[in-house]
Amino acid sequence: MNLKDKVAVVTGGNRGIGKAIALKLASCGAAVAICGTNEATLQETAVEIQKSGAKSLGRKVDVSRSGEVEAFSKAVLEAFGKVDILVNNAGITKDNLLLRMSEQEWDEVLSINLKSAFLMTKYFVKPMMKARQGRIINITSVSGIRGNAGQANYAASKAGMIGLTKTTAREFASRNITCNAVAPGFIKTDMTSALGDKVLEEVLKEIPLGVLGETADIANAVLFFASEDSKYITGQVICVDGGMVI
Repeated sequence: MNLKDKVAVVTGGNRGIGKAIALKLASCGAAVAICGTNEATLQETAVEIQKSGAKSLGRKVDVSRSGEVEAFSKAVLEAFGKVDILVNNAGITKDNLLLRMSEQEWDEVLSINLKSAFLMTKYFVKPMMKARQGRIINITSVSGIRGNAGQANYAASKAGMIGLTKTTAREFASRNITCNAVAPGFIKTDMTSALGDKVLEEVLKEIPLGVLGETADIANAVLFFASEDSKYITGQVICVDGGMVI
């Protein structure tokens, strides 16, 4: 899975799953541009990428705003001249029971999680079309497949990403651009570390393999979809969840 001379873009690439993805792609030879909202962690991660021997670019971007996404796409093309791989990973949660969920909680999650993937794809697919090749990988969630109480906004956004993935795959297949999705289950991140012992115990009962996943598990699946090994796969969703949605 050699990504030498490839250029990858990872949203939310400054922490958690996104950071693991960015570092994995860099370790396989890709130059990596990351964006997020925390300037300090963006620069820290960019330096880590550079230490691995890869070129990097870190930019503070609100991925729900068209103007900022367009400016980021221009900055990436100016820095690297092309884009081969796009990973739409940025995401937030604002959990609440549906009857208590505010319109703001709904709108913010849908904007960051789903609208951002639409905007990033819209602007970054253009250079891929010119090159007649590209890989788009969307990070969805098992919540988008099975639903989850208290996460109407999050589950809806992630289910929407699956529909976006399949439509993107159909629209750009003729240009040799594939689009696939990775659906993580419960992965060890800051988000899951906030779960109490009792909640974690109940979660583990739902996972046939009996353990939480690692960020590296998601990064490995993304690497597969980013590589030539997956060149005849498009419009698919792979669950990396320890068997949770069997």
